[in-house]
Amino acid sequence: MESLSRKQLKEKLFELLNKEALKRGKFVLSSGQESNYYLDGRVITLTPEGAYLVAGIILDMVKGEGLDAIGGPTLGADPIAGALAALSHINQQPIKTFIVRKQVKEHGTQRQIEGPLLKKGDRVILIDDVATSGSSILEAKQALDKIGVVAEKAIVIIDRNQGAAENLAKAGLKLESIFKIADFGL
Repeated sequence: MESLSRKQLKEKLFELLNKEALKRGKFVLSSGQESNYYLDGRVITLTPEGAYLVAGIILDMVKGEGLDAIGGPTLGADPIAGALAALSHINQQPIKTFIVRKQVKEHGTQRQIEGPLLKKGDRVILIDDVATSGSSILEAKQALDKIGVVAEKAIVIIDRNQGAAENLAKAGLKLESIFKIADFGL
């Protein structure tokens, strides 16, 4: 498999996002805000190329962090977490991943956090596809806080620059993004 630098991965991802994920029109976002554009991250993260590019960039971003796991809120983080788990294994630097449900599952194991069991004191990074207000990431952090798991950073593909960084900072989370919406001329 060809090994690409982070810069090359980002260039390819930018092209893919611009071509496939960026939609113009009138949209209501999950935050309730109205927007004249919509970024559908799953259009990218659920493709072979997009999953590889996003996972490759994020794995490079977290190199040397000493993490126990990486994951985030369902649904945006789901395909990213799967790609991260697979690519980290292929690269022989495996990292556990997890998904945080909106609420506790009422059947089976009745868990809110799915994946390999996380334990008190574990250090994790949260991920999501797009950040607007950061509310999904904050809800995921609250679920992790309840079990004593430490999250101090969140990584998203695109930061819409609409308050997420500030809202997450209040909760002790630093937001990093692969791209900012201004990179797309918006």
